[in-house]
Amino acid sequence: MVRSQHVPRLVVAAPSSGSGKTTVATGLMAAFSERGLAVSPHKAGPDYIDPGYHALATGRPGRNLDAFMCGPELVAPLFAHGAAGCDLAVVEGVMGLYDGAAGRGELASTAQVAKLLRAPVVLVVDASSQSRSVAALVHGFASFDPQVRLGGVILNKVGSDRHEAMLREALEEAGMPVLGVLRRAPQVAAPSRHLGLVPVAERRSDALSSVAALAEQVRAGCDLDALMALARTAPPLDCEAWSPEGPGTPDGPGQGTGAGAGAPAVVGGATGGRPVVAVAGGAAFTFSYAEHAELLTAAGAEVVTFDPLRDEALPDGTAGLVIGGGFPEVYAPELSANEPLRAAVAAFAAAGGPVAAECAGLLYLARSLDGKPMCGVLDADARMSERLTLGYREAVAVSDSALAATGTRLRGHEFHRTVVEPGAGAAPAWGFTHPERRVEGFVQRGVHASYLHTHWAAEPSVARRFAQAAAAHR
Repeated sequence: MVRSQHVPRLVVAAPSSGSGKTTVATGLMAAFSERGLAVSPHKAGPDYIDPGYHALATGRPGRNLDAFMCGPELVAPLFAHGAAGCDLAVVEGVMGLYDGAAGRGELASTAQVAKLLRAPVVLVVDASSQSRSVAALVHGFASFDPQVRLGGVILNKVGSDRHEAMLREALEEAGMPVLGVLRRAPQVAAPSRHLGLVPVAERRSDALSSVAALAEQVRAGCDLDALMALARTAPPLDCEAWSPEGPGTPDGPGQGTGAGAGAPAVVGGATGGRPVVAVAGGAAFTFSYAEHAELLTAAGAEVVTFDPLRDEALPDGTAGLVIGGGFPEVYAPELSANEPLRAAVAAFAAAGGPVAAECAGLLYLARSLDGKPMCGVLDADARMSERLTLGYREAVAVSDSALAATGTRLRGHEFHRTVVEPGAGAAPAWGFTHPERRVEGFVQRGVHASYLHTHWAAEPSVARRFAQAAAAHR
């Protein structure tokens, strides 16, 4: 049995969203990488965008640690998989330190991830509107859960030398180390829009400059040696690293819980041959988890990326098609203008080719998006909405598809400001059991299309099932 290495690690958390977690975490990753360290980047929760900046900062895939979608049991194994061989791991938290899945206590909170990883926490505090009160705030977060080890504070948005002195004095009285002080620096802020930061793929040159500026800001304002010393206090993790190839016994279709129960389950061997699975990428389709491609590869597929904004044909030999999340609403005119690819996707689906589409992929397969023609695979139309749909979901497959057998249970996440009408086809993809009961998505021929984002490490049988469907279609 292979056990995880002893990787020094830090969890970067905050009292609330908007405090500067992404600024500090990305800056730390970049600053330590510039020192020649191999830094493993991680993000608590389901967020796709921040890991793109983490990847720029470190040169390694940004990986998510989501205790709701994958289950608490898989957090440490997935961490160990990503951090293997690294000198340091930095985990960016989600929301406030103790905020998790609604109505589920600590589940999926940064605090829970920190405890599962036995990692010290660095609290990033927006100090722009307080002085001595910062000690009371930090004391509350440090004492709320004795199992969460708060190792120090980084003060963000500090206004002046005098302001810094007052903050330091208050925290010294509270016995809390100050590991960094960052002044207000709006010039390094990344642009955002309706679903958060603009993804790296849409602004790569500017994003590189932003990450470099963050590294400089953190290097100038933080005690990197003290932070590394704190990271080294994390004890070894006694867990088996997750692997897409094994060890473990693969779950049969529909047998997993979607919550990481039991030993780390894997696809368990390759399909016959190497069917090409084309995965949508580029600026319009940036949302994906690294483990999905790893699982498909382990299941015997050859994963090839294509860009629906630029490529006029599917990759040669395409036998399966994965279209994940992103921002097709921003690029609707350009996606619509690529008529050759839209026709190729429609023909592939009409021929029964296996297609797995999540959120943005659902919109792309629709008849139209904000009035612009899309692929027309689904008898449905999509449009932007004022309403944000956001939250974790518990789902069960209600129709057999190339992705999941009826009865397969998964936990997932919805995050969109669009509406598809109708919201479900004659054969829906999922039945949601929590927090509300409804059916959603479309299954027809080889197509499985839905708003639900899922993490396949929670139920590796879906990757193997999809690879097998691609092999059969080929």
